[in-house]
Amino acid sequence: MTIKHILKTLVTFVLGLTALLLCTQLWRAYELAPWTRDGRVSAQVIRIAPEVSGQVEQLLVGDNQWVAKGALLYQIDRSAYLLAQQQRTAELAEARSVFEQRSSQLNRRKQLGDAIAREETDNAARDLVVARARLDAAQSQLAHAQLDLDRTTIRSPVDGYVTQLRLQPGDYAAAGDTNIFVVDSHSFWVTGYFEETKLPGVRVGATASIKLMGFSPLLEGHVASIGRGIADGNELRSNSGLPQVAPTFSWIRLAQRVPVRIELDKVPADVELAAGMTASIEVVEAGAATRWRLTQWLQEFM
Repeated sequence: MTIKHILKTLVTFVLGLTALLLCTQLWRAYELAPWTRDGRVSAQVIRIAPEVSGQVEQLLVGDNQWVAKGALLYQIDRSAYLLAQQQRTAELAEARSVFEQRSSQLNRRKQLGDAIAREETDNAARDLVVARARLDAAQSQLAHAQLDLDRTTIRSPVDGYVTQLRLQPGDYAAAGDTNIFVVDSHSFWVTGYFEETKLPGVRVGATASIKLMGFSPLLEGHVASIGRGIADGNELRSNSGLPQVAPTFSWIRLAQRVPVRIELDKVPADVELAAGMTASIEVVEAGAATRWRLTQWLQEFM
């Protein structure tokens, strides 16, 4: 046996062994490591509806614009509410005048003592009670009118981005009807849908790395919670009232995917988050930081 033949045999053996080890590592990383390519960026969307009705007089934001908490979004026509506030102010002044008059009358009758009938004093006292009640009602109505006037100014309750803006000046804003949406910029998280076979490696508090499809830098986060239920299609009833059981192949069993919430700890400055983005997620098991070295490679290139 020549040296050349021995070298060829040795090289073939080494290459075969390397390929076997590589395939084994790939299989372990892809099938067993706690990671998934089925992830989505999520965020809280604030649905803003006016508490009073009226025509939109002024719109101060644009679609996808960032707004600070408390920033003015739009203004409803104040005319009717300003008139109502002025009317309630006048009614309060009238009620206060009547109350002061009734109070003065009662004091005069008390000073007269036995010079007048007891019934007149009692009537004056009752009139004062009624005047006091009307004064309280007028104060409450004025406060309500002022509140309605203040509610014609619609402000953002959070820091965030205006999205799906379809409102225009001149539109009629109805009380209770949502007409503007703001994505809370401090509420972004990632939901990873992990196969149930990979859940043993997922623990609350574990470190997670997230790779967005459109950005190269990895995001850092941690497992905040694990979903405790998913819908079961077999629980649905058919029109006949009988269970609607989907047919399955006994030799093929597909693992269900369970949602896992990942809170973001560090987002690179050059990464722009948007709800709905696709993400790959790897959960780093305790004491296994280098066990699945190919997992990160799969995240970056697959």
